[in-house]
This record gives sequence, C-alpha cells and structure tokens, in this order.
Amino acid sequence: MDVLKFGFKYWKKNLPMAIFVQICSYIAIICDLMLPLLSEMFIDYVILDHENKSDNLFSFLLNGNFGQIHSMKLFLSIALAFMILLGIRLALVYYKNVTTQKLGVKLETDLRKATFRKIMELDSATLAEFNTGELLTTANADTVMYKELFCTMLVRILDSVFVLSMSTWLLAKINITLLIIPVVLLPFFATALIRFRKQARQNYRKIRGCNSEMSLTVQENIEAVRIVRSFTNEDTEMEKFRESNDKLKGAYINQVKLSSKFEVAFGIIRQTAYIGSIAISALLVIKGYILVGFLVTSSSYVMKIMDHISQINNTLFIMQQQIVSGHKMIDFLNCESKVPEKEDAVGITSLPNIEVNNGYLVMDGKTVLKDINVSIPYGKKLGIVGGTGSGKSVLLESLVRIHDLTGGSITINGTDVRDYTLDSLRNNFSYVFQDVFLFSNTIDSNIAYAMPDIERRQVVNAAKHAQAHNFIKHLPERYDTIVGERGLGISGGQKQRVSIARALLKDAPVIVLDDSTSALDVKTERKLLADIKENYPDKTMLISAHRLSSVASCDEILYMQDGMIVERGTFDELMALGGHFANVYNVQEAERKSVIEYAEEV
Repeated sequence: MDVLKFGFKYWKKNLPMAIFVQICSYIAIICDLMLPLLSEMFIDYVILDHENKSDNLFSFLLNGNFGQIHSMKLFLSIALAFMILLGIRLALVYYKNVTTQKLGVKLETDLRKATFRKIMELDSATLAEFNTGELLTTANADTVMYKELFCTMLVRILDSVFVLSMSTWLLAKINITLLIIPVVLLPFFATALIRFRKQARQNYRKIRGCNSEMSLTVQENIEAVRIVRSFTNEDTEMEKFRESNDKLKGAYINQVKLSSKFEVAFGIIRQTAYIGSIAISALLVIKGYILVGFLVTSSSYVMKIMDHISQINNTLFIMQQQIVSGHKMIDFLNCESKVPEKEDAVGITSLPNIEVNNGYLVMDGKTVLKDINVSIPYGKKLGIVGGTGSGKSVLLESLVRIHDLTGGSITINGTDVRDYTLDSLRNNFSYVFQDVFLFSNTIDSNIAYAMPDIERRQVVNAAKHAQAHNFIKHLPERYDTIVGERGLGISGGQKQRVSIARALLKDAPVIVLDDSTSALDVKTERKLLADIKENYPDKTMLISAHRLSSVASCDEILYMQDGMIVERGTFDELMALGGHFANVYNVQEAERKSVIEYAEEV
C-alpha cells in the first residue's frame, strides 16, 4: 500500500482521464461478455429450431421482425449484432490501450524528473551513499517499472474484477449450479498465488541488485579505460564483468523457472475448470434445465472467470517486480539531504564578507577541520596551502555548504550561511574544483555553462584570461570542438584552463581555485593568476594549492596541517618565520631549479 500511496501523488493529475478510460474499458468488457449470448442464440435458433425463447438481453431478435427461427434473416440479424458489439469493443480497446500508454509515459516522465531533481538536490555525502549503478537503475529502469504498476497492472486488475463480477452474475442467471467449479477451484488459485508471489519478490530483488552491479561495472570501466589499459588489466576487468553477467543471467534463469512453474500450476487449474464446466453444462442440458447453446455460453463464462482469476494472479506475480522498484524509488526520493535548506532562507543582497569562527567539522567519525578562524572581507586574496589531507578542499567546500560544519559557524555579512538559500549562496562563488569535469559538448558550451546564451565574444575573453585561447584556436573546430566525456581528447592542463574560463565567465563575487592549476607549468600558472588579478581586481580570490609559489602574491596565506591552521601571514612573514611553509617552499624551489638545470644540460 505504501508503494501505491506514494505513486498516487504523481498519478493523481492523470486520474480524471484514467477514470474515463476505465469506463470505456468496462463498456468494452460488457460488449465482449454479450457475445456468448449471441452465440447461444445462433446455436439454439439458427442451427437448431427450439421453440422455447431465451430470456436474455437479445430476446427481441426472436420477435419475428429480425427473421424467423431457423432462417437466414435471423442468422444475418444475429451476425450484424455480433459485428456491431465486436466493432465497439475493438474501438474502445484500441482507445484504452493508446490513451493508457500516453498517461503512462507522462507518469514515467514525471517520475524521472523527480528522480533527477532529487539527484541535483542531495548533497555530495548523501549521494555518495548510492553507487552509480544504483542511481542509473533508479532513474531509468525503476521509473519504467513504477509506471507499469499504474498504467498496466492496476488497470488489468480492475478489468479482471469487473469481468469476474459480470461473468458470475451472468452464470447465475443461466443456472446457479454453474458456479460450483469456480468456487471449488478458487482456494487452489489463492494458495498457489501466495506461494509464488513471495518467491517472485525475492527473485526480482536479486535481479535488480544484479542489474545495478552490472551497470556499475560497465560505468567504472568506461571511466577508467585508460587506467585499465595502462596496467594491461583487461583480463581482470573481463573476469569481473563475466562474474556480474553470470549473476544476472542466473537471477533471470531462476525467475524463468519460477514463472514456468507458475504457468504450469495455473494451466492445470484452468483446464480442470474448463473440463468441469463442460461436464456440468452437458449434465444440465441432458436434464433439460438449459438449452444446448447455453453449454457453449456457460463454458465460455467459466473460462472467462478462470482466465481472469489467472490474469489477476499473473498480474500480482509480475507486480512484485514493480513493487521492488517502487520501494527503491520511495527510499531514494524520501532520502533527506544532510545539507537542508531552511524554509525561511533568504538571499544574499550585497557583496560577501566571509567569516569562519571556531570552525569544526567531523566526517565519518574523523575530525577534518578543527578550530578554524578566518576573516575574508570582500576583495581579499587568500591562499590556503598544506599537504594532502590537511583540510584545504574541505574548508573551501564548506563555504558553499557542500559540507556543513559540526561546530562553530561560517557567516556572510554577519548571517550564518545556513540561513541563506543554497542558490543565492552558491551563485556568489565561481568554483573550480581540483577534480575537473567537462561535459560531452563543445568548448564553447563548457565555458558558457553558467550562461548558455552569452555572446561568443565574452566566451573568448574569458578563455584568454584563463590562458586557454591559444590552444583552443588550434583545435580542429576551435570553440566548436567537441570534447569527449569527462574532457577526454584534451590534456589535463587544457581541461583545467577551460574550467577556469568557465568560472571566470560566471563572474561571481568570489573566485575559488581549489588546486586547479596543478597541471600547468609554473610560467603559465603565474601568467594566469596575474591576468585574473589584473582583470578581476575587486573580486575575492581563494586559492588552494600544493605548489606554494601559486599563493606567493596573496594578501594572507594559511598553512594547514591535520585540519588546523598551523601558520598564517603574508608570504614574506611566513618565509621569515622559517616554519613549515618556508621549509616546503625552499624544497619545491630547489626541485624546480634542478629540473631547469637538467633540461638546459640536455
């Protein structure tokens, strides 16, 4: 019931049309159920010549106006009525199928939008709890399955219940004795259904899990293809794929075996019902309780009852797959972000002055930031350096609430960042992450990501400031060159410069460079940073780097270690201090000079 209740809020806007379609379906079913009555009249009054007239909906055909009993005119009248009912049924069934599928596609689209919106809303830590294969399965396969639950499975059950009700009533009108077979066999149907349904749900859970594992294996190998090849590890990856593939194959084979057992069990029950109904009908004909034509009619209704009991059972059996998908979607869409936005959150209305006061952050039981105090008035150029795992990136990410502090506060213009809307907060930052990502699109589209409709002239200007224009103009299609997925096709340094151009074009008050020049040579890096400072002099700049020369011209430099600020000051002050910063800087400079000397000798 939870699955149906949750999905109904997406389905309810289609409810008026769905009700109308269901009414059309019921009319089609009534037309179909009238056909056996016409068959009875054809047998008893066209082929045979019974004088006793049937008491049914079509008795008016026997009043002489539509032909005498045992005449061609009566045959044509009955045939015409049969064709009219059949035509109406087929037209309504066609309309129902087309319209129901249209409603289903709308529901599938809404569910996919909701899933993708959730992916966009969740913070990185929460999203990391789901592997990529799981997310792809949820966004694609689960939405299709969940749609089928509403536009196919529930419709089938409603149709079958209506057929059962009408067929039972019509059988009772003919002779109530004919209901013996359906009543006797019903407990066998119910027992078999309960048994098979439980096993089916377990199988579908396993199939879905294997599908997710397969998607993850393929996705990882697509992304890591260069690493796999460089380590000549293709055989290992093929073995991993084979194992995933075999698990998926095994899960589907188990389901096929269960489905086959299911079909055999219900097939036996249906055939028993058919033979039993023929036997009882024949006995009633021999005893004179019903006419010969009713033998065909009653067996037809009994088979419809059995068929639709089977259809309900089959539908409930298949529904286990949709229910598993539904629960997965519910779990994902109900997942709460660890970085929530307040209902009364406000926007930032002036240039940002940032303060970090006694900042603490604990992640997975480990303290990654401790006692951080930083003042960043608008326009300040701040450098943050330190070894791997020192907390540089985490501190910068906390400013835009990719992580929320567990102690202390981050304020902008005196207001806690948690009191601002996420859009307003993040629109004030142009962020360049150390893990550069480019979309499978043109260079122009990647740079203009924040403003897709901006003029090419401004894109080129941003690329020039990021020192990217020179290599772009030598590409085959210049700014219209398509870069591959994740930027494949251009070098690491080129990707970094494109991503910096993207951030510059956004033109936010705060520019954040999180170790985003590591793939550049020292000369290009210095030229790039000098160009940014010259052309964006008023903006706040936050530069995180392993290469200490990258922050030499900053107003203040923080040296971090184990999540703490252990040294701070200008470049000259830190060099005079002779501590961690000065030691690392001297080592790096010595290494750089030795590389230059070696290159000159060669």
